[in-house]
Amino acid sequence: MMLAEFNGAHRSDAVELLRPCLDIRRWYEQVADARPYADRDAVLRAAREAAHPFTADEVAMAMSHHPRIGERSTESGAEAAHSRAEQAGVNATDASVQAALAAGNRAYEQKFDRVFLIRAAGRSAEEILAALTERLTHGAAEEDTIVAEQLREIALLRLEGLITA
Repeated sequence: MMLAEFNGAHRSDAVELLRPCLDIRRWYEQVADARPYADRDAVLRAAREAAHPFTADEVAMAMSHHPRIGERSTESGAEAAHSRAEQAGVNATDASVQAALAAGNRAYEQKFDRVFLIRAAGRSAEEILAALTERLTHGAAEEDTIVAEQLREIALLRLEGLITA
C-alpha cells in the first residue's frame, strides 16, 4: 500500500492493515492514530516506539498466534502467510537440524511456558538453532525483554513489506 493511501485510509482499514504485523491492540491503534506520516521512515519509527513497553498480557496475546519455529502454520490469513514466508529458510533444512529445533522448541516451552520466538526472516536454520540454544540459558526476565523486542522486529519487517513510498 502506498503511504498516501495508508495516511488517507479510514481508521478501521488502517488498523486491519496493521493488525497482521503485530496483534497488540494498543500498538496498532497508536500507529494508526498517529497518521498522517511524512514518509515511510516516520511510520517505522512510530511503529518501533508504539506501545513501549508491552505488557505481559499483550505479549501473551501476540504470542498466541505464532507457530513453532520449523513448523509451518496451517492457518489462513495474512499473519499466517507472513509466518510461512519468514520461515522459508528454516523449512528447507536437513533432518538433523529440524530434529534439534524440535527438541529445542520443547525445552524452551517447558522452561518459559510459551513458544520460542525469533525474527526468522533472513536467518538460516542453523543460526536460529544457535540462538535458541543460547536463549535457553536465560532467565525469565531477560527472555521477556528479548521476546518483546523480537515481536517488534517482526512487526517492523512486516510493516516494511506493506507500506511503500
